[in-house]
Amino acid sequence: MQYWLMKSEPDEVSIDDVMASPRQTTAWFGVRNYQARNFMRDQMQVGDGVLFYHSSCPEPGIAGLAEIVSTPYPDASQFDSKSKYYDAKATQEQPRWISIDVQGTQKTRLLSLAELRTIPALEDMVVLQKGSRLSITPVTPAQWKTIIKLLK
Repeated sequence: MQYWLMKSEPDEVSIDDVMASPRQTTAWFGVRNYQARNFMRDQMQVGDGVLFYHSSCPEPGIAGLAEIVSTPYPDASQFDSKSKYYDAKATQEQPRWISIDVQGTQKTRLLSLAELRTIPALEDMVVLQKGSRLSITPVTPAQWKTIIKLLK
């Protein structure tokens, strides 16, 4: 089992939106970074744990827990010319972008970015590194355990 931090802008999809959706599940779409896409395509597996992170908001941080509940599949938004995620180079035969389904398991207290920065056990966490902007990053088992303890 692996662990991931997945960022979402809460005005696009928040943990509340996921928890209110059917089966508390949503398609993770709109990823347009090759490294993040490759994590989804090549490494994520059903059952992997997810730290659901609110980004680009007044107080960014971990807002909930989730898990991966599907294998990767083509992101439909890449084919929709009206979508802000449209990619003219993507084809049905050769899609460029991936979606994966994520199921919310728990809305938590907000574990803010500022608080995360104060925890020595998390100092190597990718999201805390200067210049880190990836929307999906791996989380080590030790980091996962530390965060779960903080959320209890």
